[in-house]
Amino acid sequence: MTFPLRSITLLVLMATATVTVYGQEDAEYRMEYGVGVGTSFYMGDANNTFYSQQKAAFAGLWRYLFDHHNVLKVALSIGGIKGQVSPDINYYPVDLSSGAASSVPSRYRFSGTVYDLSCLYELNFWPYGYYTGYMGYKRLTPYIQAGLGLTYSSAGKTASANIPIGVGLKYRLGKRWNIALDWTYHFALSDKLDDYQDPLGIKSEVFKNKDNYCLTMLTLTYNISPICPNCNKD
Repeated sequence: MTFPLRSITLLVLMATATVTVYGQEDAEYRMEYGVGVGTSFYMGDANNTFYSQQKAAFAGLWRYLFDHHNVLKVALSIGGIKGQVSPDINYYPVDLSSGAASSVPSRYRFSGTVYDLSCLYELNFWPYGYYTGYMGYKRLTPYIQAGLGLTYSSAGKTASANIPIGVGLKYRLGKRWNIALDWTYHFALSDKLDDYQDPLGIKSEVFKNKDNYCLTMLTLTYNISPICPNCNKD
């Protein structure tokens, strides 16, 4: 009787190990973190053309995955901004030192950096996951995003709140790796990011006559905090 008992015990242990390994391989994840690289540009008094005056941008990001559709993202981004004002681009007959009307058109050029900390809600169009045959998960999905952020501009030496909105496209490279093309437009609540305020003497209100900037990033993230779907079904 000893041999059959040992055999049964060994089989049970092997089955348990198999289930455990399968659970680890088929795990889902609650969080991910990673980095991004791309470009940035500013929109304001010294530039009014999309993707003009681009500079390099970098980011670190963290996501909390509520489920396969709903995601909370926190991103810390650094992007360059620059622009110029000249009579052949924007005719601003304002003296920069006094802010008063002048017979000499303004000429102004600036370059600086924006530091951005944003918290955004992401909504995946399709249920995002690695195992495409399970629950209809898709390894590729577009998403939309919106949130709140804080900005500091080295050019204007000013801080401001901003409202980021955007879109993106993400792809599950592997069980833990994700790649995404991420686009956000940040509506700042300040006209001083370029250190060039109200050249036409127009009073700023809410989003009117404010400086904005855009970040286009290619991101790579890694999933952490695994959840076994067989033992935790939330």
